[in-house]
Amino acid sequence: MAFKLEKATDYFLLDTPVENIFINEYMVSSPGEYVKVYLFALMYARLGSEFSNEDIAKQLGMQHEDVLKAWSFWESRGVIKKHRKSEDNKFDYDVEFVMLKSQLYGQSESSSPAIDDGINLAMSNEEIKLMLQDIEKILGRILSSTEVSEISSWASDYSISPELIAYCFEYCAGLKKTSLRYVGTVVKEWALAGLKDVIAVEKMLSQREKKQFLYKRVFDALGFKRNATEEEKRIMDTWYDEMNFSQETVLKACGKTAGIPNPNINYVNKVLKNWFEEGERPEKNDDAPSTSEIMNYYELLRNKEKAEADKRRRYVMQQVPRIKEIDNEAMRLTSEMSKIIVSDRVDKKEATDSIKERMDSLNAERAFLLTDNGFELDYTDIRFECPKCKDTGILDETGERCQCFVEITKEKIKLLKVALQK
Repeated sequence: MAFKLEKATDYFLLDTPVENIFINEYMVSSPGEYVKVYLFALMYARLGSEFSNEDIAKQLGMQHEDVLKAWSFWESRGVIKKHRKSEDNKFDYDVEFVMLKSQLYGQSESSSPAIDDGINLAMSNEEIKLMLQDIEKILGRILSSTEVSEISSWASDYSISPELIAYCFEYCAGLKKTSLRYVGTVVKEWALAGLKDVIAVEKMLSQREKKQFLYKRVFDALGFKRNATEEEKRIMDTWYDEMNFSQETVLKACGKTAGIPNPNINYVNKVLKNWFEEGERPEKNDDAPSTSEIMNYYELLRNKEKAEADKRRRYVMQQVPRIKEIDNEAMRLTSEMSKIIVSDRVDKKEATDSIKERMDSLNAERAFLLTDNGFELDYTDIRFECPKCKDTGILDETGERCQCFVEITKEKIKLLKVALQK
């Protein structure tokens, strides 16, 4: 007895298998147009048909040069190989699709150097490993090896600390922007601005938050229900940075618009310019700290709280060495889970579930050890003086000023500075 399968005679009734490694490791972090070129050409490669780059461009509605860029991109990622037909024409070549499974397990010479270097860097550098662990906690998922490679490269490419990269992910997560491209753009922006560590960035963000609060307060006084334009921000900046007016003085100038039909920034600007040229400074309360003094107080307070948390962590490790072992084991399990996720194992779900159970067990043991040795569960956490705003002065939910902001006095600022000097 013989068995036969009916064969489809129409190419478009067939299937084109795509390796899961390509979907998980490459597709998610690559330009969409380049993915279209890859998949379209892969279909014809499976069929054993020839297709020119000009034909691909026509079928996909793309420019011919964009198709050529796509092949150069995939070649740089180690996904395809170019076999040139002529030394004289660098654009005349055949494309060979690499078996990504063999690349992953080291059975091919075509593995991507960029990814391999990134993984090696992550595995050999303790700071990088801790950074990746923090990022996975922030994102609530395991990073792919492609993401590990790219994120790890930022530290050397931009000469910034791994701690700052993790902080950037936390900052972007607060904005609900967690795509790798978005976070990478923010990291680059901070690096180009010369911000190399968390302290420098926090100072910049504090100043930015302060300005945003000032803009909003002015617009509220004028009855505006919109955001300020860039030109309006520039004008308002001159009031504080060049004319050195306090917020109280600026709001008094805004009050001068009460008698005009259409209040606007330019009118307030004229009032303040006149006061500046005449050397006039409306009466203000010299006993109250300025906004800049308050923001500096918050920055000093957060640094103090972070240092105290670090000190408590070190003390716990000394008293209960097993906790350090648990943290190291958790890091190892996280790395192992990353490898399983990008593998071809048929028992992938069972393996990851087993690791999750092990990590839950470690977390439970860690909690028990803390309480059994007289420590509170949050003993190693940062303890903010104001949990509502986490000592920033601004509420995350609304962007409004926190109540603790108005409770800060010059005496309170003085006491903190004295405490830091001890």
